[in-house]
Amino acid sequence: MKCPFCGGTENRVVDSRSSKDDMAVRRRRECTHCSQRFTTYEYIEDTPLKLIKRDGRREPFDRQKLLRAISIACGKRPVATADIERLVESIENDLKQLDRGEIPSTHVGEAVMNRLKELDEVAYIRFASVYRSFRDTKEFFNELEKLLSQQKTRHAPEFQE
Repeated sequence: MKCPFCGGTENRVVDSRSSKDDMAVRRRRECTHCSQRFTTYEYIEDTPLKLIKRDGRREPFDRQKLLRAISIACGKRPVATADIERLVESIENDLKQLDRGEIPSTHVGEAVMNRLKELDEVAYIRFASVYRSFRDTKEFFNELEKLLSQQKTRHAPEFQE
């Protein structure tokens, strides 16, 4: 395992534990060259998921790419890194449970948006603006209006007679 700080290849495992769903092993490592610590995850290698892109291309599902996209949407927002990790893990597990080798990328995008809407609405709008490729401010405003109307519905006081 290459150290992300100095590039050294010698390190030792300081701590090792299973993830919550026992689908991965989390390892804390310490570089023997620079003494920096870093975390690695070990996953069971299974049949790789492939995404069917909008233009018909197929590409392997990339967990890190999904993590980066969600992290960018959550940038400078009060969203913990652990929450983002759980969100990505949840989406990945849902995709694997579909038990299909190939999944439309739109399925992944909609899953991200549904979860982001509950996690952080600003992150949701940021992600939606890229995912849905808003062409102008009107489309952006329409999405905001939908979000606001859903908020009103959720927070409307219930009247009893």
